[in-house]
Amino acid sequence: MKLDRKVEEIMTKEVVSVENHQTLAEILILFRKNKIRHIPVLGDKKVVGIISRSDINRLTFGAIFDNQDSSEESILEMLSITQVMSANPKVVSTKDSLQKVAQIFAEEEFHALPVVEDGKLKGIITTTDLIKQMLIDSKL
Repeated sequence: MKLDRKVEEIMTKEVVSVENHQTLAEILILFRKNKIRHIPVLGDKKVVGIISRSDINRLTFGAIFDNQDSSEESILEMLSITQVMSANPKVVSTKDSLQKVAQIFAEEEFHALPVVEDGKLKGIITTTDLIKQMLIDSKL
């Protein structure tokens, strides 16, 4: 994989995001419907956090995504997004290199980074995006 390539070349542009006032139950629906693992959280149109399936799993001991007893969903009603999300997440720009992203993933053990340009959410880049690109490049 060419690590000097830019984030904008492989990032997910059609990113699912939520507002910080939405409920965890709404987020759960988005995770299930879109089969995604990370959702940027916006406040006043700026990225203020990121929430992952793992964050929800920790609250429910994994029962929510394993289609177990729906009583686990009641715990989601007691908490807000801001209590569960990772606040002030590290972000990258569309012009950052894939090498920079790979270093962040390796050193800080993140699996997703919101992509921001001029303060606005432009996409998201994940470890899956990098792996898919590696597979594409290996076929060339």
